[in-house]
This record gives sequence, C-alpha cells and structure tokens, in this order.
Amino acid sequence: MKYIELGIGNKWLIRTETELCDGTEVEEKGIKRPIHFKSIYVRVWVGKKVIIIDSKEGLKVGRKDKTKVKIILGVKSL
Repeated sequence: MKYIELGIGNKWLIRTETELCDGTEVEEKGIKRPIHFKSIYVRVWVGKKVIIIDSKEGLKVGRKDKTKVKIILGVKSL
C-alpha cells in the first residue's frame, strides 16, 4: 500500500509512505508514482487521539502511544 500525504506534522509537507510486503515502511519526499487510487482521507492527530475520515472505510477513531499534532490530507494507493 502507498500513502501520498499533504499536510503539517510529517517530516515533509508532501510525502509518500510505502508499506513493503515484509511490514517495513519507506518514507520519501514528494509524490512517487505510479498512483493507483484506492481512497482519499483526512487524518487529524492531536495529543494521543487520532481521527481518520476515509472515503472507503468511513470514520475511525484511535489512540496512539506518541503525542503529536498532525493535520493530513492523503490518498491511499495500491
């Protein structure tokens, strides 16, 4: 799965995060192609609470161990 994200709170304003088959993740600056659109999402992370609104999966609310502030608009790609 590939996540292309735009927003504050990540290392770069625009980044691509790719999940590899072995479970590891690779983070790269900018948009990496090809893009095979799966869904679009908004992620808001304030403190330890994370709210994700995804066009395919709906609303998800969760908690993380880390304390951060992020506001992200993203595209999920295959």
